Amino acid sequence: MNLERGGYCGSHAANQRAASAIGLIFFEAKFLRSSLTVYMQQEDSWDRDLLLDPAWEKQQRKTFTAWCNSHLRKAGTQIDNIEEDFRDGLKLMLLLEVISGERLAKPERGKMRVHKISNVNKALDFIAGKGVKLVSIGAEEIVDGNAKMTLGMIWTIILRFAIQDISVEETSAKEGLLLWCQRKTAPYKNVNIQNFHISWKDGLGFCALIHRHRPELIDYGKLRKDDPMTNLNTAFEVAEKYLDIPKMLDAEDIVNTLRPDEKAVMTYVSCYYHAFSGKQKAETAANRICKVLAVNQENEQLMEDYEKLASDLLEWIRRTVPWLENRAPENTMQAMQQKLEDFRDYRRQHKPPKVQEKCQLEINFNTLQTKLRLSNRPAFMPSEGKMVSDISNAWGGLEGAEKGYEEWLLNEIRRLERLDHLAEKFRQKAAIHEAWTHGKEEMLQHRDYETASLSEIKALLKKHEAFESDLAAHQDRVEQIAAIAQELNELDYYDSPSVNARCQRICDQWDGLGNMTQKRSEALQRTEKLLETIDQLYLEFAKRAAPFNNWMEGAMEDLQDTFIVHTIEEIQGLSTAHEQFKATLPEADKERQAILGIHNEIAKIVQTYHVNIAGSNPYTAIDPQEVNAKWDKVRQLVPQRDQALIEEHARQQNNERLRRQFANQANVIGPWIQTKMEEIGRISIEMHGTLEDQLTHLRQYEKNIVNYKPKIDQLEGDHQLIQEALIFDNKHTNYTMEHIRVGWEQLLTTIARTINEIENQILTRDAKGISQEQMNEFRASFNHFDRDHSGTLGAEEFKACLISLGFDIANDSQGEAEFSRIMSIVDPNRMGVVTFQAFIDFMSRETADTDTADQVMASFKVLAGDKSYILADELRRELPPDQAEYCIARMAPYTGPDGAPGALDYMSFSTALYGESDL
Repeated sequence: MNLERGGYCGSHAANQRAASAIGLIFFEAKFLRSSLTVYMQQEDSWDRDLLLDPAWEKQQRKTFTAWCNSHLRKAGTQIDNIEEDFRDGLKLMLLLEVISGERLAKPERGKMRVHKISNVNKALDFIAGKGVKLVSIGAEEIVDGNAKMTLGMIWTIILRFAIQDISVEETSAKEGLLLWCQRKTAPYKNVNIQNFHISWKDGLGFCALIHRHRPELIDYGKLRKDDPMTNLNTAFEVAEKYLDIPKMLDAEDIVNTLRPDEKAVMTYVSCYYHAFSGKQKAETAANRICKVLAVNQENEQLMEDYEKLASDLLEWIRRTVPWLENRAPENTMQAMQQKLEDFRDYRRQHKPPKVQEKCQLEINFNTLQTKLRLSNRPAFMPSEGKMVSDISNAWGGLEGAEKGYEEWLLNEIRRLERLDHLAEKFRQKAAIHEAWTHGKEEMLQHRDYETASLSEIKALLKKHEAFESDLAAHQDRVEQIAAIAQELNELDYYDSPSVNARCQRICDQWDGLGNMTQKRSEALQRTEKLLETIDQLYLEFAKRAAPFNNWMEGAMEDLQDTFIVHTIEEIQGLSTAHEQFKATLPEADKERQAILGIHNEIAKIVQTYHVNIAGSNPYTAIDPQEVNAKWDKVRQLVPQRDQALIEEHARQQNNERLRRQFANQANVIGPWIQTKMEEIGRISIEMHGTLEDQLTHLRQYEKNIVNYKPKIDQLEGDHQLIQEALIFDNKHTNYTMEHIRVGWEQLLTTIARTINEIENQILTRDAKGISQEQMNEFRASFNHFDRDHSGTLGAEEFKACLISLGFDIANDSQGEAEFSRIMSIVDPNRMGVVTFQAFIDFMSRETADTDTADQVMASFKVLAGDKSYILADELRRELPPDQAEYCIARMAPYTGPDGAPGALDYMSFSTALYGESDL
């Protein structure tokens, strides 16, 4: 692992690797944690007993004073009396600035008590701003020289800036430091570190720490457990002289105290922690090069595979998107239905294999990047336009076009359905109107009133009045025809020109009828004074027959009117309206009988008085035969309308059945998919057993999910039936087929990615030679600090985990910089959390003997016999045949002044393997 160079109390030691150290941290971890639990319980009791012990206070005074001076000397000053020299707050603020590397507020320079309190408060506010809880420590006590309060404040500063951030549980940091001490002293006899007080009384623990890292400084074999004074003084003097660790404890105080002060010992031991670091191993040159070349060859093949798969997928998307973006409408419902069927074939047959290819592409990319990262190679950068993000963007564009195309198809079908309905309605109303206007122009232009008798003129006038009434009654129909034509134009009906032409003819004819009606009315009114006699019965017949005739025509029109509905409620509404219409038929029949009675009365009068009447009723063209014929037609249309409504009601019931059938399945499949997504999330956190066992379990889980596919297909079939029935909404479920498709694809992708994560962990384990036990220990350490079982570590949890593993990331500017560097590796996207995969990647790099460009170059130099170049024969002699030829084919000729014939440049080759940045 990497221990940060230097520290508050130690010298700047070189950063080195220590793979064996990580294993020892976890050695008998369960036993150590059990011991720590007992120790912590005893510790609380001892603290209460020794709270007022003078020896405790003396030890803390000396240790804390030395610790403060080790930092204050950097600013050219020191303290002599810890409770007196901090009373004005000036040196306290200076101490905080030195250990934090930050500037505090400008201090008060006055000598009054209020100035001192102000300075101390500024220091306390700065400490509190670092997340530290200052319990019962106030500026007044520090200004007044309260020794215990001052020592408590300094201990809080030590915890925050030398041992841990107070926002992390103190136990975690203490446990980490204790585990580090136990690991380092484990090989030494007579050393048993269980706490930070009595375990250090014989001095052997301090000597063991020094000898473990600097064996030339102490002859450990000559030390005796029964001579603690010599042991302690030896350790303190060597640490001060050679390790730049101030003497913070007195041997006499430790030996003559029943229980040395824990805080003083912990402060002093933390200086040892900052002063030492581990060592690293190295492998032989030939094995290292073989491993590097094998990895490089495999990675190149993976890159070629990725490029081809990405090109094929992008080409398919490029060909498919224009088809989905084509919005050229068809003029017929049949043609649009064929487009919809083609789209369904695309969703069922053509797209699913591409979904699998996209998922596999992402998995291959992640696997390749993991291998490159594990082998310390530069990240793979695909060709321009073939990044995973480029493919995701292209795929997003495909799905956007796909969604828009489906919506457009359905809207076009609705539009064509509406257009067909409106066009038919237009033709019916236009035909009825044209039939009514037939002969009306000739009638209005007839000048029969010029030769008619008085009675005939009177009749002509009454007839014209009836016609005007009839004309006004037809105004609404003409407006309906024009409105339908306008709506057909707005909906872009393909045969709009012929509709517009017919509508224009009707409107022009209607305007002409109005003009001719006005002219004829004026002519009749001029001759009205000459005409006085009129048959009142004919007039009454005409007045009652005309509206009744219009009513029958309107009834026939309504009974023959086509309708379009989408729900049971809508057809029930039409049925209710029809029943209400049928209820009016008896009253209409009475009106018909009354109108026929008028005609019978006319016939009776003509017969009785022998009235000489030429022709038919002069006031209306309607006769009893026409009334009876239209009435019979109305009676005939009523049962036909009944049958049409019954059939439509049955169709809507079938549609409702289809809705419920789809909803019943969708309401099961939707939650099932969500449940499986949640289960996968839990599985990825709560995995047990070997990685191979986990992989087998996940693949079986994936097989079970894939076996669920027939239910999805069955739901697709129900969805197709719904679309074929032109059903556009479903109140029985919130799930659409699109929701189910997307959820299913996400479920397959998620389980595949989870399997890929385990495969990458196996790759990591095998590539670095990590045993299954070590992998389990990594998982146990990660889970230990994953308090909320979220599967990730927050920044502070990760920091506590690193401290427990021996990483030197103290809370000074250097420690914060080192922690920021590590976070940039494990959390490159700055999400604020560290995943388990990122954790084991980092730990494997820290614990394994990774290859660097310098190491590979040095290995080639060994094979070349320290020459600046290497010969092909030397490569063939030292390396396996395929890897030797691989190097020869890629190495450039050596151009240096001392080169031999056929010399090859292994330096540039090493640079090409890792990139210039490594050199």
